[in-house]
Amino acid sequence: MSDGSIKQPSEPSPEGRARIKDDGRDGRLSFRNFAEHQMRREFKDMALEKCHHHVRDFAVCAEEQGLMVVFRCRHHSRALNECMAIHNSNEAFARYMEEHKDDLEKRILRT
Repeated sequence: MSDGSIKQPSEPSPEGRARIKDDGRDGRLSFRNFAEHQMRREFKDMALEKCHHHVRDFAVCAEEQGLMVVFRCRHHSRALNECMAIHNSNEAFARYMEEHKDDLEKRILRT
C-alpha cells in the first residue's frame, strides 16, 4: 500500500450476510429453545425457593453490614453459593429436563 490508505476488511456478500442472519434467527426463533429457556427459568426459581433461607440470611447480613458485606457476610455467601451449586447445577437441570420431557414437548407444540 504505497498510497498510504488503510485497507478495510472486505464486507461479506449479500448472500453471506443473509446466511449469517438466518443462522442467528433460527436459534432465536426456535420453539424448542424458547421452551427450554422457560423451563430453565422455572428450574432456577425452584432452586431459589429451596435456598430461600440462605438468601434471606445473606440479605439480612448485607443490610446490617453495609459496605463491609464482603468481609463480614462471607460465610452466608458461601452457604448460598453451595446451596445454589447443588440445586441449580447443569446436572440437576439435565435430570429435571429428563423428568419433564413430556412438559417440554407440550410447550413446544403450544408455542
